[in-house]
Amino acid sequence: MSCPCLSGMKPQEINNVHLKMPQTNQDEQLWAEKYRPKKSCEIYGQDESKPKIIDFIKNFKKQRRKAMLLSGPPGSGKTSLVYALGNELGLEIIELNASDFRNKAQIQEIIGKAISQQSLFAKSKVMLIDELEGVSGKEDRGGIQELLRLIETTSYPIIMICNDPWQENLRKIKAKSLSIELKSLWCSDIIKILKAIAQKEKVSITDEALQELIKKTNGDARAAINDLQATSMLTKKIEKKDLEFLDSREKEVSIIEALKKILETRQAHGAFDQVEKLDFDDFFLWLDENIPQLYKGKELERAYDLLSLADVYKGRIHRQQHWRFLVYISSLLTQGIAISKDHDKLEERMPYIKYRPPSRLLKIWMSNQRKLKKKAIAEKLAPHIHISKKQAMQDLEYLKLALRNRAQRQRFSEELRLQDEAEWLER
Repeated sequence: MSCPCLSGMKPQEINNVHLKMPQTNQDEQLWAEKYRPKKSCEIYGQDESKPKIIDFIKNFKKQRRKAMLLSGPPGSGKTSLVYALGNELGLEIIELNASDFRNKAQIQEIIGKAISQQSLFAKSKVMLIDELEGVSGKEDRGGIQELLRLIETTSYPIIMICNDPWQENLRKIKAKSLSIELKSLWCSDIIKILKAIAQKEKVSITDEALQELIKKTNGDARAAINDLQATSMLTKKIEKKDLEFLDSREKEVSIIEALKKILETRQAHGAFDQVEKLDFDDFFLWLDENIPQLYKGKELERAYDLLSLADVYKGRIHRQQHWRFLVYISSLLTQGIAISKDHDKLEERMPYIKYRPPSRLLKIWMSNQRKLKKKAIAEKLAPHIHISKKQAMQDLEYLKLALRNRAQRQRFSEELRLQDEAEWLER
């Protein structure tokens, strides 16, 4: 998929490209969000921590510490647990991401106002600060100091989430907060979660495949759910062999190292050369997702101008087969974007960056898998009614409306010898 051409856009317009995501229907929704627990009893493996969090929220005015530091490995249910308890206790959850504010002024503007304002729904509320590692620990930026001041004066519970509570820049916050660490989920717990989702989505998966899925995701429940959803787009009867297409998590480590080299250093030439199993389309998506985390203002504008120019060269390769442009694309995506930032001020504003995989990548892949079944039906239909495959693709939606009757759909499927493709007609 080609990246949108962003040259000539203003920085605030470029930001809108990322912030205004198109709404998805129920079929396109990620299962990790669709099946986010609504009750605390649906959170597995954290029975020891639940009562402590409930007591902290319910008896907040009696608490000696006015903030909680909730830590644990990725996919252990930190954020989901807070939302589930909030739902049960009738609380308004105000979620903020620490990556979006890093200095004293930003924390005063965002968190300070949220703490001082009355709840919109006349409820009590909880301030949820995710990815706490993103707050700067540098003295000249004052982020940690300002957050500590707000913790002392808050009228509402503050729950902060991080993966590693022992980082040096979080030392003072940990001392001022009630620290609770969630455990890694047992494999048996993740299997229960996956089986429940598979049953609701009418997906059959073998025990051997479940074990392999957990192994590939290193015990990260969220990642396992995403991979289950991705695999279900290929087949509704999942066996171990069907998981071979899943990328190893080691690949993400290598792409993240490449991103760090491009976005955090001066010399980034050839940063993508050692990244296996990824092509330039993937590099565009990873950069598009992560550039705004570190680049601001004119830097962001310059970086997207270069990303756009690289996309132009990529289009010329596809249309004209001028593969010599590949060198230009590589230079623009690596060294070009690396020198777009102000290196003199880089060190003093370097935040903790949690590089994210492209959210669009899974959605694009899922959409393509849906189209594959539709395309397969069109290819079988076209010769029967003497039209082109393109015309058959266009007419399939009308045909689907005409085949509302189950008996008609069954006769149609038998005549065209449809197998897995028949599922598309049922939707």
